[in-house]
This record gives sequence, structure tokens and C-alpha cells, in this order.
Amino acid sequence: MPVYDYLCASCGPITAQRPMSAHADPIECPACRQEAPRALLRAPNMPGLSTEQRSAHERNEVARHNPAFSTRSGREDRAKEARKRHPSGCSCCSGGKGNFRSSAVYKADGSKTFPSKRPWMISH
Repeated sequence: MPVYDYLCASCGPITAQRPMSAHADPIECPACRQEAPRALLRAPNMPGLSTEQRSAHERNEVARHNPAFSTRSGREDRAKEARKRHPSGCSCCSGGKGNFRSSAVYKADGSKTFPSKRPWMISH
């Protein structure tokens, strides 16, 4: 969570971690229990967080509004994908548009030629 500054009329500035959605709401001063409004004393302290903490906070903010639900079919699909030898979209596993036969033609002596290819495209 980012760190925000609040200003209590009797105690002075207060620093508190708050969710981004509640940054503008006043907080209760921990010392005198009075309401302390948000004060712009410095910028929110997100850059001071480590990369792991920042990514965890971003993931939590997304999950809060758009939670990912685990379903049996989703788990089975992920397990099936993990068992594949190649990733999804692979031409040999998925049977998609990448599945094609070679354009090579083999001669009687075992050499091969590419009659439909241009000579400069053979090695590509």
C-alpha cells in the first residue's frame, strides 16, 4: 500500500499506509483520536517499495475489483497445457494454422529440392 500524509490540527503530520481507493478519506489521529484530513506534504511513497511489494500491491488492487475464480475446467485446462511438450500455439501440438507439410521434394538419389521456393529462401 502507498504511504500518505495526513495533518492533525493538534498533533501535526501523520504518515499512514492506505489503499489507493481511500487516499482522500480522512483518518483518525492515533494520539488524540481527532479526524485528520489528507495533506499533500510529499508525493505518495510507491517508488520506495521493492519490486516484489509493488507487484503484490498491483496484483491485489486488480484482484479486488476483478477477482480470478478457480474452476474445475480452468484447472484441467492449465494442467493439460502444462503436460504438453511445447507451449500453446505450437505448430506440432495445437493443430492450428502452423501445421503444414514441408515443401521439400526428395529425388531418387536422396537429395532434396524446393521447387516452390525461390533459391534465396531455401535456408530460411
